Amino acid sequence: MPIIVNVDVMLAKRKMSSGELAELVGITPANMSILKTGKAKAVRFSTLAALCKALECQPGDILEYQPGNDDDDDE
Repeated sequence: MPIIVNVDVMLAKRKMSSGELAELVGITPANMSILKTGKAKAVRFSTLAALCKALECQPGDILEYQPGNDDDDDE
C-alpha cells in the first residue's frame, strides 16, 4: 500500500508505549498493533485526531505517501 503509517516512529520519539497510546486514544491494543504494522485499511478522522493530540504532532507526521509501493491489488 502506498500509504505508510509511522505510529511506531512517533512512539519512539515520544518515548511512549503502544499500550499507553492505545489507552489515550481510546482504541484496543489489538487495533493499535494493526495500525503500527501497517495492516490497517482505513483510519477514522476521529482516531487520527486523537493520535495527533496524544502524540502532539500533525497528521503528516503519522501518515506518509510512498508512490510505487503498491503491494495490494485491491485498491
